[in-house]
Amino acid sequence: MSEIENSMVCIIQIFHKYSGQECKLKKAELKELINNELCHFIQKIGDQETLDQLFLDLDQNGDLEIDFQEFIALIAMVTSACHELFISTQHE
Repeated sequence: MSEIENSMVCIIQIFHKYSGQECKLKKAELKELINNELCHFIQKIGDQETLDQLFLDLDQNGDLEIDFQEFIALIAMVTSACHELFISTQHE
C-alpha cells in the first residue's frame, strides 16, 4: 500500500480502537482519543465545557454519538489547520 493508504487504514483502526463494536464515539471516548492520539495537534481537553462544545459541533445528526463521518470531519479540520501552519512556517 502507498503511504497515504496506510495513513487511511491507521485512521480507521484508531477510530475503531476507541469506538468499539458500536462504531460510534461517546463523549468520553472522543476525549480519550483526542488526548491520546491527537495531543500534539489539539490541546488536551481538560474542561467539560470545551468537550461539550466540540462534541456539539461534531455531532451533526444530534444522536449524542460521533460516527465515522463526523469523526472524519474533525480529522479534516485538524489536518487543514496543520497544513496552513506548515505552509506559513515554510515562508518565514
